[in-house]
Order: sequence, then C-alpha cells, then structure tokens
Amino acid sequence: MQDGRSQEEALSAPLRTVRGVGFARAQALADAGYHTVRDLLFHIPQRYEDRRQAQPVAAAAAGASFTFRGRLAGLRRIYTRRRGFTLVRGFLEDGTSRLPIVWLNRPYQTNQVAEGEEYVLHGAVRQAKGGLELLNPSCERAEAGEARIVPVYPAAGSVGSAAMGKILAAVLAQVDLPGLPETLPEELVRRYRLPSLGESLQALHHPGQDADLEALKERRSPWHLRLIYGELLDLQVRLALLREREKGEPRSRRYRIDARLRRTLREIPPFPLTGAQERVVEEILADLAASHPMRRLLQGDVGSGKTIVAALALAAVVENGFQGAFMAPTELLAEQHYANLERLLGSRYRLVLLTGSAAEAERLRSGLAAGEAQLAVGTHALIQESIEFQRLGLAIIDEQHRFGVAQRALLREKGDRPDLLVMTATPIPRSLALTAYGDLPVSTLDEMPPGRSPVRTEVVPVRRRLDVYGRLREAVEAGARAYVVAPIIEESGRLAAASLAEVEARTRQALPEAPIAVLHGRMPAAERERTMRAFAAGEVRVLVATTVIEVGVDVPEATWMIIESAERFGLAQLHQLRGRVGRGAAPATCIAIHGRLSETARRRLDVFASTTDGFAIAEEDLALRGPGDLLGTRQAGLPALRAARLPEDWDWLVRARDDARELLSRLDEPALKALGESLEEVQA
Repeated sequence: MQDGRSQEEALSAPLRTVRGVGFARAQALADAGYHTVRDLLFHIPQRYEDRRQAQPVAAAAAGASFTFRGRLAGLRRIYTRRRGFTLVRGFLEDGTSRLPIVWLNRPYQTNQVAEGEEYVLHGAVRQAKGGLELLNPSCERAEAGEARIVPVYPAAGSVGSAAMGKILAAVLAQVDLPGLPETLPEELVRRYRLPSLGESLQALHHPGQDADLEALKERRSPWHLRLIYGELLDLQVRLALLREREKGEPRSRRYRIDARLRRTLREIPPFPLTGAQERVVEEILADLAASHPMRRLLQGDVGSGKTIVAALALAAVVENGFQGAFMAPTELLAEQHYANLERLLGSRYRLVLLTGSAAEAERLRSGLAAGEAQLAVGTHALIQESIEFQRLGLAIIDEQHRFGVAQRALLREKGDRPDLLVMTATPIPRSLALTAYGDLPVSTLDEMPPGRSPVRTEVVPVRRRLDVYGRLREAVEAGARAYVVAPIIEESGRLAAASLAEVEARTRQALPEAPIAVLHGRMPAAERERTMRAFAAGEVRVLVATTVIEVGVDVPEATWMIIESAERFGLAQLHQLRGRVGRGAAPATCIAIHGRLSETARRRLDVFASTTDGFAIAEEDLALRGPGDLLGTRQAGLPALRAARLPEDWDWLVRARDDARELLSRLDEPALKALGESLEEVQA
C-alpha cells in the first residue's frame, strides 16, 4: 500500500517509466492519447476469456472458444507467397486427442514456446479443409496460466493487443487500485448506487473467480457503468462550462433584425423556402439579435438546402454593414459554393473567391481589407496571415468536421469575435450531438425541398459488373448523365481497390461513343471548373471521378451513379456520394459494386441499400465505427471516450448532461471560474 503522495506520483509518472515502454512505444502511446500511468488505467479490457476450467482436447468443436491444457508438438514456421506473411503450425496434445494449431503472422511464436512443455491455450476452434484447428490461441506456461478470467485489451494506435496486455500488467503492478481517490460527488455515487472508482478499476482489470462473465462481456457490470457515467459526466461538465464562457462573451457589434431586413431576405430566394428552412433562418436571426456572439451548428441531410440558409445569414450581416466569410475544405467545394452564392447574392453584393491557387490574390486581399469586398468564399486560404477583413461579422464553415480546432479559431480571429455558423451535410446522431457539439445549439433541416426524386440503390458483387455497365450504356444512350466513382487515384500495392485510371479505361470501353471526362483533386482549379461546367451543360455525359464530388456538386440532370470498390468507403461517405444524383425530378439510380467483403463491410452496404434517410444512416455509422472515427479532429480539451460507447450509452449520456447542469447551477460565478481553470482549456 502506497501513501497518498507516492500514489499520486505513480499515477502522474510518464509512460517511459513503465517496464517494457521505450521511447518509440511511448511516442506511439502518446499519439493514441496516452501520456501517463493514470491514462492507461482507463484503457479497460475489450473482452474477457474464461479460463476457469480447461476442457479436454477431444471436446473441441467448430464455432466456439475453448481453454485447453496440454503439450505442443511439431511446431514449424511456414512462409507463404504473400510477402511478409507467415504461418506457425503445430499440434496440441493432452492424452485425449490431438488438435492442429495455427498462428497467423506470428513468426516469433516458435521462439516463445518449447515442445514437450505443458501450456494453457485459449482460442477459437474452426473448421478447416483438413479438419478442426485452433486459430491464434493465447498461450501461457501451465504454471502461469492458472484458472481465471483473463482480460483482453484493445490495441492503442499502433500498439497491439498483446503488447498492451503486457504494458498494463506492468502498470497495474505499481498502482494501488483500491486506494484511488473517488472523483464523483458522493451524492451521485449514492444516487445511482455505483461502486467506487478504485473498486471498479480493480474489478475490470482483475476480475474475480466469481465475476459475472456475461455482464463483463456486455459492458453492463456495475464497474463498467461507473466508468461510463464518470467520463460522460466529465465531458458534460466541460461542455457546460464552455457554454457558460460563450454566453459571457459580450457582442462587439449590433445587428438590426427588423421588418425591412426580413423583406430584403424574402426577395433573395428564387423559390419558396421549406418550413424547415424558414424555422432555421429565424433561429439564426434570433442569435444575431442576442447579446452574445452566435455559435450555432446547422445540420441537414444531402440536398436539404443548407446553401440558401447560409446565403440568407450572410445577407443579414452584409445588410447591417459587416462582411461575411464562407470557408470550405476543398477548392472544388469552395468554387461550387462561390458559384451558388454568386447566383443568389451577386446582383446585390460584391463577392470574391480565395483559394490557394486563386489568380489576382493580392487584389482580392486588398479589396477585403478595404471593405470593398463584402463576402469572401474560400478554402483555408481565408485564414492565412496576409488575409484581413475590415469588418468581419459572420464566419460560416462548411463540412466543419474536416477542419481542425486551430483552423476554426484562426478564422474567428479575423474579426472581433465574429458570429460563427458551422454546417455539416453529415447528419449527426443525437448522442454524438450531445458530446462532440454539446456546446453548440443545433439547427436541423429535416425537410427536403420539393422536386427531389427518390434514388434507387443497388449493391452488387463484382461478378455482375458487365451487366451494370451495360445498363449504364443504355441509360446514357437515352440521354442520362452519370458519375462513376473510384476510391483512389493511383494503384496501390496495399489496397485491393479500383484506381481512377482503371475505372476510366473500363468506362471508356463500355461506352465508346459517350463523351467522358475525368475529375480529381490533383487537377488545376481552372481545369476542374471547365470539366464541371461541361458536365453541367451536358457536353460531358459521364464523369469519372474520385470522392472530390462527395459534397457540394449540384447537377440536377445527373441521374446515374456507379461506385466502384464500394467496400472501401464509409457508410456516411457512400450516402454523400449517392446525394449527387436524384437532385432533379427524374428517377435516379445508384449502384455500388463491391469485391470481397468483411462482416463489417457487408453490414455497412446492407444499411446503405436499405435506406436513404441520412439520420438513420448516421446512427448506424456511429454504431459501426464508434465516435472517434466520426469526430475527425477532436475539439481541444475534450476527453476521449474510453469506456462509453454511443449510441448504446444514450441513457447515461442524458443523465450526465442533466447532472452536470444541476451541479453547475449551484455554483456562484467565482466557483464556476475556478472550476473552469481547474480543467484544461476548452476551445470552441
């Protein structure tokens, strides 16, 4: 037992002090978000192996996991045709039977075991061509492999599961887990009848012989719930403090939101707004009239009409004598937004386009600084140090998850705390909205404009490719325009995926008479713009492209899309690509062609084929990939979710949000400030 001081020192120790962690491994762990011994305590097992009772080898059956105790024989290393891939094969014997063993790509295994010695092995038995075999089992000497429930840890970045198990064993040996101080308020521990933090970590890392294995496997043990609730409460407290800080920022400018402004805004759209668009515009105008700067997230499914809402928000600011900035993640998307905003607002206001390759950049910069340009559309070029605004009032960021926190902060620094509207065409599940964006009020465009046709979606194996391209040829000959999408520009020895050149050649062979063009992100901006204009005008009938067309491209006449190597795309990305067709009144078709599928890829494509509801897809994507993948660059200062999973832990997330509000409501202003300073700084 360590005293409080030595315990704190042990917890704060850098990972370089842990046995088995050298400089390279410490850096790899730091890249994954682990810096101290305390960080690793919350790297909890992803599953548990029940080794409490060994079974005879003769009881082996396919499709289940077993614990065996026996001797190894006939171990040999086998080199395969696949470069860098090896097999280790052998046999396990215990007197009742003999069972083949195979370890995949673990050449070191032959050096870590000795034939004739007794070992405890745990792993899955499968049916192979020659009969049953034990696949990739864990292997411990019999004297070390006593009967117990064994935790199996997830990888941390590039540090694999087996290595993490050894590192955790070293870490846990130097920390008094039961003696850890409790971090939750006592009243909340009592309210939810939760075990203490130390007890929970002890039980998860060292489960007892009588532990409820099913509850551990399903993450529903009391110890799991303690960690889930604790980290969600920590997150919600930080977000609540951020909201309080934002509310405390005084507005440095005033907007007149009156009847005259509303009349002006009504004259801009060339079509009636949907009810959802009208509601969101009013939410934005109310924010602009408030006493503190706007910080709002606008989400809407593909084609829901976010651009017109953004145009009206910018017009409201310009009508009040301020400038607006619209930042997009790619040059192609910035060019598309500029063209749309110029069409909507160009007759009233002076717009400029700023991208990394924009010509006459110096003249455009000076126009912004002098206030001659009222609206600037661009990429990250907008946040270059040389760009100055005379009176920046509103900054809008599209597809904001592609920008880092630092980039968003730089855009805000271009003015005196300008209002901020961030937009995403990837609908955000309600659980993720309460975590990643819990500090922002959310506006949702949940109504599609009239005139959009449904998109028929098919998922087909690669063996049916000729049939698909034959149907495409018939559609193009009948007047259709189409996208054919490739996942990568150039061939890769590491990826089994169709390259752009390969897809182009296949498309030209299938449609020899059709006008075909290629589009990708490495093309010069002027060439991309010419290609898109030709496609929009119908001069190009088939556009072979990469995911550069994923967002912002709007050609209502395009009614066909083929996605090659569809298993290489994420679910949200597939939905975004599909959103490029069906933007007009004519029926549209999207066909995803796939190669060999993993179980996850199969589930992903099944969901894609079954629904065009972006919000349903977002929930499934979150369940499949987890929040870390969806968040992109994390907001600075927000803790990672180690134990909690979304949307599974929605109920605990709501409790944490409500409890955070209750806790902070009891604190006066000095206490709130002190609490904020005690936590690491959180940036919007």
